[in-house]
Amino acid sequence: MVAKDQKTNHHLDPTEIGLRPGLEGVPVTQSAICDIDGVKGELRYRGYPIAELASHSSFLETTYLLIWGDLPSPQQLRDFEREVQMHRRVSFRVRDMMKCFPASGHPMDALQSSAASLGLFYSRRAIDDPQYVYDAVVRLIAKIPTMVAAFQLIRKGQDPIQPRDDLAYSANFLYMLTEREPDPLSARIFDKCLILHAEHSLNASTFSARVTASTLTDPYAVIASAVGTLAGPLHGGANEDVIKMLEDIGDPEQANSYLEKAIAKKQKIMGFGHREYKVKDPRASILQGLAEELFARFGKDEMYDVARTLEKQSERSLGKKGIYPNVDFYSGLVYRKLGIPRDLFTPVFAISRVAGWLAHWREQLGANRIFRPSQIYTGEKSRKWKQADDRLSPTSI
Repeated sequence: MVAKDQKTNHHLDPTEIGLRPGLEGVPVTQSAICDIDGVKGELRYRGYPIAELASHSSFLETTYLLIWGDLPSPQQLRDFEREVQMHRRVSFRVRDMMKCFPASGHPMDALQSSAASLGLFYSRRAIDDPQYVYDAVVRLIAKIPTMVAAFQLIRKGQDPIQPRDDLAYSANFLYMLTEREPDPLSARIFDKCLILHAEHSLNASTFSARVTASTLTDPYAVIASAVGTLAGPLHGGANEDVIKMLEDIGDPEQANSYLEKAIAKKQKIMGFGHREYKVKDPRASILQGLAEELFARFGKDEMYDVARTLEKQSERSLGKKGIYPNVDFYSGLVYRKLGIPRDLFTPVFAISRVAGWLAHWREQLGANRIFRPSQIYTGEKSRKWKQADDRLSPTSI
């Protein structure tokens, strides 16, 4: 049962509380989904260490864990996998709509529009109905990858590839994207990448999802709002910028010079630093290992040596400040080796993070209170109306 918004007479004066820009460090909800220890560099989903899940679980099993709170039984997992498999295809109307998108448009904009359109096809809002919630979860987990892959081919002037029922979740996405069946190692590593990006507490896009969910709108609008938030360069696009940075450096011998100049100019080093972690992001360590697995099998990416040298150099100058590689530092190198175009890095992030967004959507419904933060007003206190002829022309427009 969805808890209804309740009124309260308790009203706090924002000026007494004090301004915390970006709500940094301000608890706004309770959650049992994700736990982060930034000092120790630990990340847990529902109590399970991320390294254990990446080693032993699958993305769909982890998705089930995040959304329903416990690891599924073998039968529950088989049923969930089968339901997702059955709902991978999207309506021809959605595909026709995507064909009208400009080829020059960013894939994240295409994904946001496509995700929102699902609300038109499944417009029944019955969030008190467990079957509706389950079906919405299945549809979004199943169809988002299909939409990402479809737009990639459509903007190249090709027809989308239909999902293959004989391929598992991650292998099927790579097949739809690259038009060839992936090597088992590539599919396995991509699945691990999805696990690593599936959830990370109350980040900007997850907060956006919870705010939207608190209005009791449909889950497709919730996911569309989260996708729009993730599209911002301060949130989801950093791994694209990491690759550009590594290419700009070009040579491992230039890494220290680049670092010194950036620090002197107080420029952000892409892929370094995180609000939560004061040590190396545990996901970065795992992704580094996955990159090395791919390189051992398919050949090294020349930018990896640049990345390793930059990380070593930064430990001396940035480590004392608690600035270490985050999840974005190595993920782009992994995605590039998997044949994923650079501007699809963030949509792939979204494919994964849908699991976390839906987990927070479901949790929000369990004890809902609409988000309505306050503000500190800094404008004029009292102004008198003037007729148009009596107003002075503005000094600048």
